[in-house]
Amino acid sequence: MRFIDITQPGGPEVLQVAEAPAPVPGPGEVLIRVAAAGLNRADILQRKGYYPPPPGASPIVGMEVSGHIAETGPGVNEWKKGDAVCALLAGGGYAEYCVAPAGQCLPVPANIPVPDAAALPEVVFTVWTNLFEPPCLRPGETLLVQGGSSGVGSMAIQVAHLFGARVSATAGSREKCDFCLGIGCEHAFDYKAEDWEEAARAWTSGRGVDVILDMVGGDYFPRHLRLLAPRGRLIHIAYSRGREVTADLALIMGKRLVVTGSTLRSRSVVEKTALRDSIRDRLWPHIAAGRVRPIIDRFFPFEQASDAHKRMESSAHIGKIVLRIGG
Repeated sequence: MRFIDITQPGGPEVLQVAEAPAPVPGPGEVLIRVAAAGLNRADILQRKGYYPPPPGASPIVGMEVSGHIAETGPGVNEWKKGDAVCALLAGGGYAEYCVAPAGQCLPVPANIPVPDAAALPEVVFTVWTNLFEPPCLRPGETLLVQGGSSGVGSMAIQVAHLFGARVSATAGSREKCDFCLGIGCEHAFDYKAEDWEEAARAWTSGRGVDVILDMVGGDYFPRHLRLLAPRGRLIHIAYSRGREVTADLALIMGKRLVVTGSTLRSRSVVEKTALRDSIRDRLWPHIAAGRVRPIIDRFFPFEQASDAHKRMESSAHIGKIVLRIGG
């Protein structure tokens, strides 16, 4: 099979097409003939040498794919050859074939083209585990999404709105803010042109925001603590402005705030399967009905993986960037 190799840690130019034997599914696994692979910020970090895959995972970059089952391993009964699936991976997605745990696969809904479904697994699992499993955001509460036009951000807006929350978001241009308004936001704040903290406080009539989903960290952390309402929740899923922060413990204690976060890649297959089951039962019917959709910035040919990475690093995209790999 062909795959995208990281020839050495570095910039997008280190991504090159290479060849290797196709992987073989083990017990509880499936082999997927890949149609497309979604890009994630973690792919950039892995390319640079900062985010190695977990022990035992494929060294090939790529954490989500869509395609068709080519083969099932021992003990797999829920999938058969030819099934259209999308899957969450610990690695191996930028390839013509990849192996995935059967419990981390979801059926591609009939209303979504198979390549488009590659934009779903990582954002759906991330949003679901941080906001809804267990429930951290309740109907009628206010949510601020930092980076609303990103893949995770655009999914969080759609799902939170669907489940009855009032949603706002930040984005880096008026065009991106208008996009956020079009998918369920009440308000969207251009962080390059206005004080998003004061704007979000005004949106809540001074009360503060119930939940903040943050991908920024760094110097945003104390601002989030000030902005949160009593009993508010601050959820971290990335730290683009730095992972070391300063906190006013009196503010956290006085407001009875909850500060939390999570990663997904290193979790066990058992944990991810339980998440998959909850997503399949509670969210997937809404995706199949078209109430929530994958939002794709653009497709890049498999051979142009370096250009796809350049697009992601530019932060010009809205929604997911996807590599088109097979049929």
